[in-house]
Amino acid sequence: MAQTGVLLLTAPLNHLRQHIQVILSSAAKSIRRVLYVQIQPGLDLAKTGACLPFPVSSELASFITQVYSYSGNSHHSLDVRILLSNITCNLAIPSTVPSCPQLLSSSPQLVMTDSLLPSDQILSHLSRWIVIQPEPRVEKLFTTPATDETKSNTAGSTARAAASKGTESTLGQGDGVLKTYRHVCLGGTFDRLHAGHKILLSDSALRATEKITVGVTDGPMLENKTLMELILPLAERLEGVTQFIQDVKPCLLHSEAVVPITDPFGPSIVVPDIDCIVVSEETRKGGDSVNKRRLEKNMTELSVHSIDIVPDQNHAQHEEAKVSSSSTRARLLGKLLQTPKIVGEKPTPYIIGLTGGIASGKSSVCRRLEGLGAAIIDCDKLGHRAYEPGTLAHQQIIEEFGQDVLGEDERINRAVLGPKVFSNPARLQALNKIVWPSIQRLAQSQIDEYTTQGKTICILDAAVLLEANWDQFTHEVWTCIIPKKEAVQRIVERDGLVEDRALQRIESQMTNEERVARSNVVLCTIWEPEITQKQVEKAWSGLQGRLQNLGKPEQPKL
Repeated sequence: MAQTGVLLLTAPLNHLRQHIQVILSSAAKSIRRVLYVQIQPGLDLAKTGACLPFPVSSELASFITQVYSYSGNSHHSLDVRILLSNITCNLAIPSTVPSCPQLLSSSPQLVMTDSLLPSDQILSHLSRWIVIQPEPRVEKLFTTPATDETKSNTAGSTARAAASKGTESTLGQGDGVLKTYRHVCLGGTFDRLHAGHKILLSDSALRATEKITVGVTDGPMLENKTLMELILPLAERLEGVTQFIQDVKPCLLHSEAVVPITDPFGPSIVVPDIDCIVVSEETRKGGDSVNKRRLEKNMTELSVHSIDIVPDQNHAQHEEAKVSSSSTRARLLGKLLQTPKIVGEKPTPYIIGLTGGIASGKSSVCRRLEGLGAAIIDCDKLGHRAYEPGTLAHQQIIEEFGQDVLGEDERINRAVLGPKVFSNPARLQALNKIVWPSIQRLAQSQIDEYTTQGKTICILDAAVLLEANWDQFTHEVWTCIIPKKEAVQRIVERDGLVEDRALQRIESQMTNEERVARSNVVLCTIWEPEITQKQVEKAWSGLQGRLQNLGKPEQPKL
């Protein structure tokens, strides 16, 4: 099975539209990672050695949408990219073959085609456009059922017949040439490129003749995104968009083709020579807002073109009905995001550090893991033990924070101690230096006890796991996250605090982004309990699979 391949399609578009699902399914059986597609209806190599003119058209745009929609829903692990450099904006002029073939981001190892032309002619055609590996294997695809060799050649025969009848037959009846523009812009988050992104970028690239400018949102533009903590870093998203354009239509790139934006407008209201903006159906109003701002600046209005959203045929009940990055991020919950660290081969329990901010639902997740068979070390309970009268920590807290933190029963009154530290980082650090070492010793004692009992998986449930650097004593870190707004609401309802006090407590802790960066698995409890349960079961199942493939890990000492 090849990692990367190129698919050359030569049948008329109306024929391809009927059979593209079969074609893509066949390609997915032979290509694992990246599939480049070049569409060249009526390839006429046998007679003239040149391609027929193939213009930007509404039928072509519709076909591209169909390809990305189907591949995104049915073959989402295959990165499909439709090459556009051979598409011309002028029906009377064939596309100019580049002076040197284009180097794609992944070099094709396999060529697939529906053409009946000899393999050497197919390779000769492709090698004028793209760099392919020496002597790649060529596979022929046939898009209609057949009982003999002659019938199985229908796709290739149809393409050649269409070519002989002229361009109109090649493109399809009733096809309309799309309006193109010198400079086209668009914007988006572009987190983990999916079918919707590819359609938006490809539609923009089809319409652009010289330049494309893409704004990639960052900073405050991400704050209200679902699971924004799992959004890829800006640098990776910028690179992803740039690489996609470099593959599909590199002539459009320029020094500021892909840029970060922190407001809804970006270059669209700054660059005077932009002619068109491409938006999605749900952000059409954004295009109108851009034009309003341009008029205020005495700049020409942009043509606004919108594309339809792509339905997600596989979405869960709590996910969006359209193909979206939010759903992609939701599907990462419970999955392994970073390779765990494994230390040695001693037969001891596998330690999972479970953490999360205040009101993140960590306790709920812990109960679910216990129900699946994990042994639990509750560091919050151990913290209470560390505060007990007669302990070293008890005496040190009194000395550091005063006699008024003592209750009538001589125990530390945490309701009095809390306000002293939550709003004062220095005082909180002083408390932590007293309490954390005591909790660490108690936790290690409990792990040792579970070891003698033959427990295989222990959960170190600790809100301060990362702040205390206890993650160095675990094999994996699992983190629970919820949006700040939801956390505030939970604290207000649970603890009876006003919103300002609740927010103060949240902001005194490590951020979700900081936790996620150090986590192997992430969970989110914002949805219904049954969805949390599915996440936990997914994480647990993945853990069981990893343990089966490992030797016995050494128990890190707390």
